[in-house]
Amino acid sequence: DDILPLLFLPQVGFFPSECVELINDKVPQSVTNSVPKPVSKKHGKLITFLRTFMKSRPTKQKLKQRGILKERVFGCDLGEHLLNSGHDVPQVLKSCTEFIEKHGIVDGIYRLSGIASNIQKLRHEFDSEQIPDLTKDIYIQDIHCVGSLCKLYFRELPNPLLTYQLYEKFSDAVSAATDEERLVKIHDVIQQLPPPHYR
Repeated sequence: DDILPLLFLPQVGFFPSECVELINDKVPQSVTNSVPKPVSKKHGKLITFLRTFMKSRPTKQKLKQRGILKERVFGCDLGEHLLNSGHDVPQVLKSCTEFIEKHGIVDGIYRLSGIASNIQKLRHEFDSEQIPDLTKDIYIQDIHCVGSLCKLYFRELPNPLLTYQLYEKFSDAVSAATDEERLVKIHDVIQQLPPPHYR
């Protein structure tokens, strides 16, 4: 009766029970004593503490006011970003396009790339919820970095400006036979964009 049946291990195969040694009785007392005991009495207190802690957490708005929580600008969903910032159009695009319309009517403003360090500097300032002074010499002399920042913003949107959902419709619209038909179809699809994307 004490003999264990043959055990089977997939990688080893069958082996006799005399090769198996139970270690229950050989575990030192110090190890078994160190196993934590159930904390049923403290359970209620812990739950109460956690509830109180969660209720007393400051709101997202308060954290923003204290400067603890920063809203992401780049790589954030467009609708979510506008909801959190309270703007109709992202500030980064508004600032950059106004600057480009005033100072950037040069050849290839959106085609040529700016200096990477200037683009990153601008990105960091917008991500820190600051509106950088684009009229600084560093940006006036490298005006393409402002155009590059706009392209970077659009490129990092999780859902593109024209949205994944409408991709096929836009594709069909630009494939229309005539310019007039193409214009009508594109206009139709643009009307279907979510409000933040449409704006």
